[in-house]
Amino acid sequence: MKILWNLLLIFLIPVQGVELDLDNTVSVKKACYAIAKNMLSHYTGYKPGDVPGNLPDPYYWWEAGAMFNALIDYWFYTGDSRWNNITSQALIWQAGESGSFMPANQTRTEGNDDQGFWAFAAMSAAERNFPMPRDKHETPGPDWLAMAQATFNTQAWRWDAQNCGGGLRWQIFTWNAGYMYKNTISNGCFFNLAARLARYTGNQTYADWATKVWNWTHAVGFMTDDYSFYDGASIDGNCTNFDHVQWTYNAGVYLLGAAAMYNYTNGDPLWKQRTEGIINAAHIFFADSPSSKDIMYERACESINTCKVDQRAFKGFLARWMAQSTQFAPFTYDMVMPKLRSSALAAAKTCTGGSDGAECSLKWTEQKYTGGPAGGDVGIQMAALEVLQSTLIQKVEPPVTRKEGGLSMGDPAGGSEPPVPTPALLVREIETGDRVGAALVTIFMAGCIVWSVKWAVHDPGT
Repeated sequence: MKILWNLLLIFLIPVQGVELDLDNTVSVKKACYAIAKNMLSHYTGYKPGDVPGNLPDPYYWWEAGAMFNALIDYWFYTGDSRWNNITSQALIWQAGESGSFMPANQTRTEGNDDQGFWAFAAMSAAERNFPMPRDKHETPGPDWLAMAQATFNTQAWRWDAQNCGGGLRWQIFTWNAGYMYKNTISNGCFFNLAARLARYTGNQTYADWATKVWNWTHAVGFMTDDYSFYDGASIDGNCTNFDHVQWTYNAGVYLLGAAAMYNYTNGDPLWKQRTEGIINAAHIFFADSPSSKDIMYERACESINTCKVDQRAFKGFLARWMAQSTQFAPFTYDMVMPKLRSSALAAAKTCTGGSDGAECSLKWTEQKYTGGPAGGDVGIQMAALEVLQSTLIQKVEPPVTRKEGGLSMGDPAGGSEPPVPTPALLVREIETGDRVGAALVTIFMAGCIVWSVKWAVHDPGT
């Protein structure tokens, strides 16, 4: 009865603005609801005629996957299931029949990191026993775990040992800008997913891949000895000319993977050292002035007002993964929670704008609403939601595994067929008939060009 009464207090009382008392669970949940509701005012994919899982411009496809992961966590932290149906609908639609999150209408923009963020949502759904719709069980298709495995398999196909000694490229398809670039977040997503699959399934192959990705990231120099993470480098220089910018989410994605490996290895001191090292190095993303002590900020762009659409969400992922690391590696709790609580309090103070009084601002260090993009912003709202709900981490059970409570059905072979869904005409072998046909067409076209030029030269009208 107490739980029911708390839910009624949180979700039936009208919300106007965000007030936060971190020592009051009802207050935190009510604030999370207000921010999440504002975030979802941008989403229309559940409406007839729209595409489930897609956000409108200017948001890229990956950010929708990140948003639905935040909603899975929101359900788990708060017990509020009102958005579960649209979340399941989006994941199932975007995963497709293969479960690998490779929709044909995203080939112009989808990179390995984009695919990884959708796989994270599926992995979180498996780890949290997020309910699969009943009709989905009645119609055979990939379950949450199978989606994560299918994505892992497609990315394992793309491991590029011929350039820079390994690693994933940023982009999947050759025609996309960035195909020649190897970046930390794409490889971090692969590492994170492999580590969590190892923990969930107990399969050593995933752990071996996680170790392989970690070792390569360090060897190539994207991760330094003191656990700083650079953005990436082009294969043109054999990945030696680094982009030295440091983003919050690069540290976060490796942190959760390291914590998952610590958990999988039953407390291996090496993975403990690595987990601690990343947390200690991440201090650069927290302000140290007396007025904004321990408040998270995106140091690469916030101070100079250059944060783009994607980058406005980044620090929310560091908050998400710092909190979740405390469940994989409990020794980290006292290291991260003071920073998350300070950041959550500051973030909540920015969420007083808009018609609903729950629109947030980018700069938590300002500790007040300072405006933002017209109509609000999904990434800004999502980051605030992530840091607020992260403070509830001790109120929920740790992620399950297949041996300990996990219900999601897997498919280790999912997505392991062709590496990319390239149209058949682009991959079939060229035969003699093709060459002859091409030659005839070439001769015919050359004749047409000669005739056209001759006609143009002798045309009395010219």
